Amino acid sequence: MKILRLVSILALVAGMASAFPAAAQGDDLVLKGDAKCTACHDESDNPQLLQIGKGKHGTRADGRTPTCTSCHGASDAHADSKGQQRPAPERTFTKHAKTPVADRNDACLSCHEKDAKRSHWAGSTHDTRDVACTSCHQVHTGHDKVRDKRTQPEVCYACHKEQRGQVNRPSHHPIPEGKMSCSDCHNPHGSVGPKLLKRDSINDTCYTCHMEKRGPFVHNHEPVNEDCTLCHNPHGTTAENMLKARPPFLCQQCHTPHGGFIPQVAGAQATAPTTNTPGKSGTWVTQGRACNNCHTQVHGSNNPTVTNPTPQFMFR
Repeated sequence: MKILRLVSILALVAGMASAFPAAAQGDDLVLKGDAKCTACHDESDNPQLLQIGKGKHGTRADGRTPTCTSCHGASDAHADSKGQQRPAPERTFTKHAKTPVADRNDACLSCHEKDAKRSHWAGSTHDTRDVACTSCHQVHTGHDKVRDKRTQPEVCYACHKEQRGQVNRPSHHPIPEGKMSCSDCHNPHGSVGPKLLKRDSINDTCYTCHMEKRGPFVHNHEPVNEDCTLCHNPHGTTAENMLKARPPFLCQQCHTPHGGFIPQVAGAQATAPTTNTPGKSGTWVTQGRACNNCHTQVHGSNNPTVTNPTPQFMFR
């Protein structure tokens, strides 16, 4: 008796499924409510569009996940058109789209501006220069290049070509090696610091890694406290340690050069080398580590004032 009752229930369920096939099975392919779009934009039309399901925008279990119309608008005229020439969706994101950049970005910021990392987008350099979110980000893909440390620099180099050349110089941060990315120092969505840096100043950004240079020191080197980029180019140079020029030529941009013997340090007149005074021409100052042969603590020294030689000259 129970078996007959079970068979009748299964038959009833099967009949309901056949009477309402669309309601029972649904036509959504990737996102909730995407049947209106994927009726045309399926695997045979443009399979790339369905790749959105491989990223965070395709997480159907998350109530914050957008739908097609969240970004592209209702686009009823586009969906209901039966002619050969369909009108474009209300909002498009291609490179040559007619949708204004501000409107494209509003579609993204309606969700993402609540994030503290994007709170300074309005008025930032990228915003004022009409950079669209989709100029850097890809949504319909499982791998957004700009969110991957290994591929992010290539996205940035599309505009910042000067930095591409600098990073490929002999002395550089390990960006080509994939150990760093542009966003380790910069916040492309806007910041309160200069040059879209993540910290409030250039030095504070550098100190996140180079903490040993922070100080404070007993004897501070004022240019170091002011701006690291007075001496260094963080994107890369041909001199060691990413210096803009090698010592002593870098140092002599601020300091009056002196020769290779002690009286010249005190301002005595330089004398030409003779057979009795070899090696006093100052040539050795430009060789090896140059000024750093003696001035080893260029970022600051903690030597007490009673030591000899005097420590205010950044000696060890």
